[in-house]
Amino acid sequence: MSQASRKANSGPRHLSGYQIMWMLVTFDLPVETQKQRAAATKFRQFLLDIGFEMSQFSNYLRFCSGKEQFESYVRQIEGALPEWGDIYVFQFTDRQYENIVRFSDQARKKRRKNPDQLALF
Repeated sequence: MSQASRKANSGPRHLSGYQIMWMLVTFDLPVETQKQRAAATKFRQFLLDIGFEMSQFSNYLRFCSGKEQFESYVRQIEGALPEWGDIYVFQFTDRQYENIVRFSDQARKKRRKNPDQLALF
């Protein structure tokens, strides 16, 4: 049996919760002038356009299938940086994402389940 046919017969590839990743982009952009506000809005819209989801106003989250995809998004973000402000890009595994503790309105919330997009893989 050829290697290609073995791959075709191996079924869906299992993605480990320690290999798949999440990206968190958090930023502090100045909005004192109209030009700065426009740049901040453009950057937020850019993140939405490439598939990030707003978690909070200056925090955007996205699932990645691995390190290569993470690096690809980092390069895209680097190409779209506004002239002013601070931007941080964090990476963490799916297992770490499952353990995030969240409080809202003075109450501890249930752990978030992974989004349905994981089922696509």
